Amino acid sequence: MIGRIAGQVLTKGDDHVLIDVRGVGYMVYCSDRTLAGLPGPGEAAALWTDLLVREDLLQLFGFPTPVEKEWHRLLMSVQGVGAKASLAILGTLGADGVSRAIALGDWNAVKAAKGIGPKTAQRVVNELKDKAHVVMAMGTPAAPASAPAPADETVVEPVATAAAPAPQAAASAQAEALSALGHLGYAPGEAAGAVAQAAGDAPGADTPALIRAALRLLAPKG
Repeated sequence: MIGRIAGQVLTKGDDHVLIDVRGVGYMVYCSDRTLAGLPGPGEAAALWTDLLVREDLLQLFGFPTPVEKEWHRLLMSVQGVGAKASLAILGTLGADGVSRAIALGDWNAVKAAKGIGPKTAQRVVNELKDKAHVVMAMGTPAAPASAPAPADETVVEPVATAAAPAPQAAASAQAEALSALGHLGYAPGEAAGAVAQAAGDAPGADTPALIRAALRLLAPKG
């Protein structure tokens, strides 16, 4: 399994990037959002990857974070959602948006992705709603896709690096808030929904702010 690659961008296409890793060019298929975030030819880049293996096909898919990679794998487990559809959903919503949409049961947000109809969107939400909190809990700081691998480093996953970009910081805050609500006795599903809604209302909120907002949402009404 190729879990992560790091090297130099050679070319970028409409749906893929070619990355040179010590003389070997890896064609990695990515969402529009991920491609837009990658640097230009000659620059260093890294991606978390998932390898699709079939009898007549080997395809490598790339993601900026492990959380987005996990959502890709879960999305593809839903009937009618292949790799192209999964990348369309992630390209439209991003990992954080997918987490919110599924935790809140917002199939209309999923339907906004190109090629995704209402039935498929509803199936995605219904089949994955009980898994949203698990993926959200993965959002702890991890290696950003930014630096090339040293000459003697093999392709591995995951490795530690320095500062996390803003989307990873937001995912970390959501994961920590989710964990805190779990310790307070809230069920995973209701905690995930509250954290997702709080994060949607205040995208830049830190962990304490998310916890306070989620607690207000979970408080008994009336």
